[in-house]
Amino acid sequence: MDWGKVTYIFFSLMSLTTTAGFIYEPNAVALFLAAGVNVISTILKIGVKNLLAAELLASSLVADLHLIPAFMVLTFIGDERMAIALAIGAVVANLFSIALALIESAKSQDKDDY
Repeated sequence: MDWGKVTYIFFSLMSLTTTAGFIYEPNAVALFLAAGVNVISTILKIGVKNLLAAELLASSLVADLHLIPAFMVLTFIGDERMAIALAIGAVVANLFSIALALIESAKSQDKDDY
């Protein structure tokens, strides 16, 4: 088992679920946790060397660039609706990232079969 892959998939899923949790119950603490977990996920994806590594990193950066401004909007401006809208964008980016990881896993299993 590739523990590096397990770790970055774990943090990808954790980022998705904590962001979804913020959308369900919007508060600054939940959004801060979602952004923090997503930044960790992004950092872990920097070291990934596989076929879709660039796409995985790009999708994680997109989620970062939604969650960090969402936290700032919620904290400094107090616009909850805008923060939720940005968080929804991060959820879409994280879903894309998970889909890429699943495709990558399927491709690597195909290679192992030959």
